[in-house]
Amino acid sequence: MLDSIVAAETPEGIMLELHPAGLSARFCAFLIDWLIRLAVLYAAAFVAGLLGGIGIAFWLVLLFVLEWFYPVAFELGRGGATPGKRAMGLKVVMDNGLPVTPGASMTRNLLRVADFLPLGYGFAVISMLIRADGKRLGDIAAATLVVHQRRPAAKATLDMVTPLAPVHPLPARDQGAVIALAARAPTLTMERLNELAAIAAPIQGTEPRPEAEVTRRVLGVAQWLLGRRP
Repeated sequence: MLDSIVAAETPEGIMLELHPAGLSARFCAFLIDWLIRLAVLYAAAFVAGLLGGIGIAFWLVLLFVLEWFYPVAFELGRGGATPGKRAMGLKVVMDNGLPVTPGASMTRNLLRVADFLPLGYGFAVISMLIRADGKRLGDIAAATLVVHQRRPAAKATLDMVTPLAPVHPLPARDQGAVIALAARAPTLTMERLNELAAIAAPIQGTEPRPEAEVTRRVLGVAQWLLGRRP
């Protein structure tokens, strides 16, 4: 992911931080989509050859539809991304971070003709390299942006936690706090869980340990307090 960040403001006045996709990620996404279209056209050509003239006409129509409407159909879907972009963790949004509109999607894809010039998407490559937001000509005209999708942070799980007896008896209040932490664990990121578990670290001993080990032992104490025994 690029280090550059584009700030966008929604109509509601909410500020968003968007991470533009760079040339390498977009090229890989394009290559995946191109291979998908090629596979579909190859299979359709085999069928079309069996149908004669009608089959060839159908294949030409399919070629036109895939070339011009394949990206539009997926960009207007829920994910805002073609299969290639989804595989690379990318999506198309408006400059303000909102989902891409039909008009904008049509514009950015129709202008691929200009981006292709003078050869092999030369103008598109130049535009993406000189702009901090990585826009090609179609994106500039349509006011769209290809960005990295935020991946959900890893959540904690109690499945592999072994019950562990506390090193000393705990007051009822402390027991309730530890059990409450364990109940919230699946809704927290590992970073936040480690931070909270460090506060309760004395219940599992005073020996210095890596924070992940401290977290596992604190959750193990919670399991023990709930009556689960190894």
